[in-house]
Amino acid sequence: MTVRYSVPRGTSDILPGQIAIWQEIDKQARAILSRFNYREIRTPIFEETGLFKRSLGQTSDIVNKQLLELASNKEEGYSLRPEGTAPIVRAYLENSLDKQESLSKLFYIGPMFRGERPQKGRLRQFNQIGVEVIGLNADSLYIDCEVIILSMSLLKAFGVQGSKLLINTLGSENDKVKLAGYLRDKLKGRAPELCEDCQNRFERNVFRILDCKERSCINIVAGINFDNSYLSEESRIRFESIKDILQKNKIEFIEAPRLVRGLDYYTETVFEITNPNLGSQDAVGAGGRYNNLPEVIGGESKKDIRGIGFSLGIERIILAIDEELKKVEEKLDIFLAVLGKGEIVEQGFAILNSLRRAGFSADMGYQESSLKSQMRFANKCNARLVVMIGEDEVRKKAVLLKDMVKSEQEEILFSEDNLDVLINKARERLKVLC
Repeated sequence: MTVRYSVPRGTSDILPGQIAIWQEIDKQARAILSRFNYREIRTPIFEETGLFKRSLGQTSDIVNKQLLELASNKEEGYSLRPEGTAPIVRAYLENSLDKQESLSKLFYIGPMFRGERPQKGRLRQFNQIGVEVIGLNADSLYIDCEVIILSMSLLKAFGVQGSKLLINTLGSENDKVKLAGYLRDKLKGRAPELCEDCQNRFERNVFRILDCKERSCINIVAGINFDNSYLSEESRIRFESIKDILQKNKIEFIEAPRLVRGLDYYTETVFEITNPNLGSQDAVGAGGRYNNLPEVIGGESKKDIRGIGFSLGIERIILAIDEELKKVEEKLDIFLAVLGKGEIVEQGFAILNSLRRAGFSADMGYQESSLKSQMRFANKCNARLVVMIGEDEVRKKAVLLKDMVKSEQEEILFSEDNLDVLINKARERLKVLC
């Protein structure tokens, strides 16, 4: 009996024909992040389960419903990372980066894992690009603005059009307590009308009700007047200043007083970026400030460390990009067409590897076939040049170099131990094509 295995539910294979857009996003991201002076950090894909329960909050959906825990002899064990912020704050503190620099600007690119019901743009293994700014000097409102501007700059570089930036403030930790009380006061009369999940959230984490997608809950929340009366004067002034800076830097935004972000660690500035190409689950990225998280993870001695960050979902970015922009062609510099066998193939293979050592991307067919067949393969590889070698060329110590764009070819003579003429001619041709 043949057993057929398939990709695990909620995951996907990224095939060679699809990988070009992923590589282009990676390339563009690194270029933009370098321009903003962010440095890459890589953490393990699993962490101690307690890290996520402590940082994300025992009442969050991620901890209660989506955490993918691994078998372990430890009492609390390990879990695949559902997000990037807590692991990076853990790494920052554990490696004493706060003692090495007053401000760390970090970025990550990699997979995250959540055990949720798979749907369009929401997978159990998904990939994110994210940044975290952490440090004793990370409390500047200009850093809030930089992080928001960076997130929008990345999406623009990827070719994501039509995104909307939603911003809000939760105020300080004390302000959040006041806001939670305000929400419970406004919702208590209609609590029985909330969905079952939101009835549980009412006492455990009332902020999560604002994120609910059930129509009944959306309608109830829509009737609440959010007037920022819960904010301290300091937080109100800070938010007004951030909005003013964004406007002066030509960043369009929408104030979204119902935007709270459901994780416990958020305070002050929060934001979300939506895109109409994603349907009802329209968030392409989100972020916010987490001034209390270093203390939650590292203890009282870390209470003066501040942080802010965001993440963008790569699968969602790809869904939001126009189909024409996804057609990123992979190109091969040189294809080697070998006409013959034995000594001819041996010499062709030696030329192929000499071209690779010279820095060209190059390949050959490896099987004896007609010139027509090999030229079809060269076209399939998007080869810009084709080097042809057969009996006549071996005898004359030459090759034919064909420019696939201009449909021109020329014979190039060279000695067996010196390919400089061919290499220089290929570089010349490719420079013109670029």
